[in-house]
Amino acid sequence: MDHTSLAESLMAAIAGLRRRVRRRVAAQAGLEPPMRAAQIELLRAVEKEPGIGVAAAARNLHLAGNSVSTLVNQLVETGMLHRHIDSADRRAVRLELTPAAHERLTTWRRTRTEYVAGKLAELSEVDRDAIAGALPAFGRLLTAIEEDGHD
Repeated sequence: MDHTSLAESLMAAIAGLRRRVRRRVAAQAGLEPPMRAAQIELLRAVEKEPGIGVAAAARNLHLAGNSVSTLVNQLVETGMLHRHIDSADRRAVRLELTPAAHERLTTWRRTRTEYVAGKLAELSEVDRDAIAGALPAFGRLLTAIEEDGHD
């Protein structure tokens, strides 16, 4: 398979996997209110770096600042984020997860892991080994993409 065909197949497989798992997990976990993928990504960014500002979150997520501001407003309104003024720079805000957001992310991860682990168990050992063997290459591809820096 040439590089172009491999890239197209890889991206289609990853997108399909993520979409289908997200739908199944959302249904199984019964998480309300429903959240868009961008909202979950912002929660993960804040979880990874508590106190992050809107501009830094936008850079991390490769989104426009006004898009992240909109997401922040939505998540504050639903009780998932706390937004507070930075004491060192009164013009900046800092973001923190609420206990509800921590619980939601924990439930999401647990349900997602259990679901995917169950589906992996249904595969043959050969298929599971092939997936496990591909993980280092996926990691190297991700590193190459992250190092590209053309966002």
